Amino acid sequence: MSRAPDSAAATVGWELFSHDADVGVRGCGATVAEAFEGAAVALTAAITDAPIAPKSQVEVRCEAPDIELLLVDWLNAIIYEMAVRHMIFGRFAVEIEDTRLRGTLWGEGADAKQHAPVCEPKGATYTALRVAKDADGLWFASCVVDV
Repeated sequence: MSRAPDSAAATVGWELFSHDADVGVRGCGATVAEAFEGAAVALTAAITDAPIAPKSQVEVRCEAPDIELLLVDWLNAIIYEMAVRHMIFGRFAVEIEDTRLRGTLWGEGADAKQHAPVCEPKGATYTALRVAKDADGLWFASCVVDV
């Protein structure tokens, strides 16, 4: 599991996993919020490995019937903000209360030359959707993203 760059929380990690023509994203952390932050960093890592400056801040809110659907809504909110603002985000902060999420995204304008994106995410899916605590007490949050 990779560590999130520029993350204040040392326990946040992320990884990508293969899934047919799409890509799986997985975050982990000491809390479910940290796992969601890690999943967001994994989403960005699927797009580019270029550094992303935290020049602008965007606030998002999500609510869902359960914690797993909240992960899908969270990732789709990031994808939406990237598309409508023509931005890419590299740093994330999440607060979760029950099945309500408040998130902050930091990033900059997307630049094809600078960021050299390898794919464009279309949406988070329910495939391989899982939010759970493992035997060691770490939270994991994962799903497949349609690219």
